[in-house]
Amino acid sequence: MDADGMTAPVTLSAPFPRALATEAVHAGRDDLARLGVHAAPIDLSTTYPSYDTREEAARIDEFAATGARPEGPPVYARLDNPTTARFETALARLEGTESAVAFASGMAALTAVLLVRSGLGLRHVVAVRPLYGCSDHLLTAGLLGTEVTWTDPAGIADAIRPDTGLVLVETPANPTLAEVDIAAVAHACGSIPLLVDNTFATPVLQRPVEHGARLVLHSATKYLGGHGDVLGGVVACDEEFARGLRQVRFATGGVLHPMAGYLLLRGLSTLPVRVRAASATAADLARRLAADPRIARVHYPAIGGAMVSFEVYGDPHEVIAGVRLITPAVSLGSVDSLIQHPASISHRIVPEGDRRSAGVSDRLLRMSVGLEDVEDLWRDLTEALSARPGRAAHSPEPGTESRARSRTASAARSAAPSAVRSAVRPSPSAGR
Repeated sequence: MDADGMTAPVTLSAPFPRALATEAVHAGRDDLARLGVHAAPIDLSTTYPSYDTREEAARIDEFAATGARPEGPPVYARLDNPTTARFETALARLEGTESAVAFASGMAALTAVLLVRSGLGLRHVVAVRPLYGCSDHLLTAGLLGTEVTWTDPAGIADAIRPDTGLVLVETPANPTLAEVDIAAVAHACGSIPLLVDNTFATPVLQRPVEHGARLVLHSATKYLGGHGDVLGGVVACDEEFARGLRQVRFATGGVLHPMAGYLLLRGLSTLPVRVRAASATAADLARRLAADPRIARVHYPAIGGAMVSFEVYGDPHEVIAGVRLITPAVSLGSVDSLIQHPASISHRIVPEGDRRSAGVSDRLLRMSVGLEDVEDLWRDLTEALSARPGRAAHSPEPGTESRARSRTASAARSAAPSAVRSAVRPSPSAGR
């Protein structure tokens, strides 16, 4: 606490390099022992006492001019909050950035990034499909006065214009799990900031800034929270960009609630354990699905992860209706497994032609693998995929069974992740 007894935002840094698993547990909590507590405190105040109005005026002027986080005790919850500041500190450390700025949702976070750039007169965005459906819609509809050029990774350099303010990619992509070479894209961007949506991978699997990205976006609702009970978004970035984001957040009001900040900080502590455990199960399921004659194609990224997408020969809607253990629901990253039909829900807002050109077919299902036992999940999937009265599966295409036997033999040769990638057909590149 400071001299006035208020809990100040946490800005301490680790005294020496620590492993990711250690940072996940301790980042944002470095001062707890000094405060005499073990669990991070929750500050629910919306406003704070201020007896020195001249000092307050000076601090507000400083924030308006620079966007730097105010020093000293908090002023007002829309400006800053000690609990959400802890989460920001922790996430920045995990992503390897100077700063992070939290928002009420992932879409609020993306909106703030676009507003920072458009405020400089840079309204043009270059983006690679597929993206999360609402991100796609925000860009395509021009709701913020932005203009978007869609391209594949190889066309990014040619798509950049004098008024380009941002390049946006998601890797692995939602929902096809297509992957982008971040370093190559960053090189193509030149001086234009590259924003990587890292929601699916999390810093456990990749840290985009290490490959040249300037901005890292998370729908914190997903893996960072990890339990399906908190909504939030966050951008990890350098301090210069963070200052603009804080000013937009203050002006637009898209703040993260302190209770959400507390839950997200708590979620980070188990992030490496959850992601690694769920990823192992997902890789196993991907192998099994690749060998199943009812499955036309499986998408599983080379980087790994807990997401699996697959295309069925039968009716995907009947598979959704047939699961009993797996929850048929939008979203992802929870401790329990979820499955959804992107063309009907998460990417419904994207025009049909654009969906299909990005590899989002009408038979594609996306599964977020949780922490259940793999045999229970497989049993549930198998029963949902099986023909039942009133829900007969379509017959496989000619030659499917022989191809499935070949995939079965390939998958059975090894249980290593490299074998998964050889047994599973690769995800299509965006735009093809």
